[in-house]
Amino acid sequence: MAVSTSEPLCNPCVYHDAFKVELQVRRPLMPVHLSPEQVGLEMLCLCGQLDLLIRAQTQQFQEQLGHGCSPEESDTFQAQGSEILDQMLQCLEHLPKPMPQLEDYLDMVGLSAMFPRVEVFLIQGSPVDMLERPPMDEYFSYIAKLNQLLVLSQQLEEDIRHLGSHKYIAHQLSVIYQVISSFRGIRTFSEIKKEIEANFKQMKQSLAVEEGSRHEPQLAAHYITWILEITHSLTSVVLSLPEELTDDLHPAMTFMSQFLS
Repeated sequence: MAVSTSEPLCNPCVYHDAFKVELQVRRPLMPVHLSPEQVGLEMLCLCGQLDLLIRAQTQQFQEQLGHGCSPEESDTFQAQGSEILDQMLQCLEHLPKPMPQLEDYLDMVGLSAMFPRVEVFLIQGSPVDMLERPPMDEYFSYIAKLNQLLVLSQQLEEDIRHLGSHKYIAHQLSVIYQVISSFRGIRTFSEIKKEIEANFKQMKQSLAVEEGSRHEPQLAAHYITWILEITHSLTSVVLSLPEELTDDLHPAMTFMSQFLS
């Protein structure tokens, strides 16, 4: 009873904004200076990340509506979206003073036209999808297909050279064929596709072994040479990126050229 009625030993000070400590958890330990060119490229990456995040959230909105629920932003979207916006503002701090507003900078360098979902999100504060597909919508899926084709070709070449069994070579080649078929209007890919169609059945039959046989299936030398020619051609085409392969990459390449020239 005496404790509850006695005066406190001290009274805590009232909080004042002047004593606020800004969190620096996501800032680098050592100071980093970005050139205007590096800022532009970094902002391209951040806009791409935010655009993908917005697209995922709008897709979730559609699913919520389909289940009769009111659209509601996820905690993950709010946290990751805020983090990306903070990184964008930190990037702008590297530009010459006076530092431009984020929306003005995106307009000035052309990123708002490439990522209209990001521009609308900055203005309205909520994720909104577009009625028309923005120019960068196919960029990431297209890059993923090119990378998949490169990795599959390199893996097939490695396997056919070093594996003691060619049991799964036909399956690997069929997967490459499916990826090639997803590209439209690429002359080199169309020619390779016809090559595979003309020889695949006979090549696969040559790998058949009698039931109970202890011998691992092996391709004849001419089939090995043929497949290596295909993988070499695919690898060379993807790594050289000829003009016919860059149509879906054009918006990003045009943007980067202004900073790399």
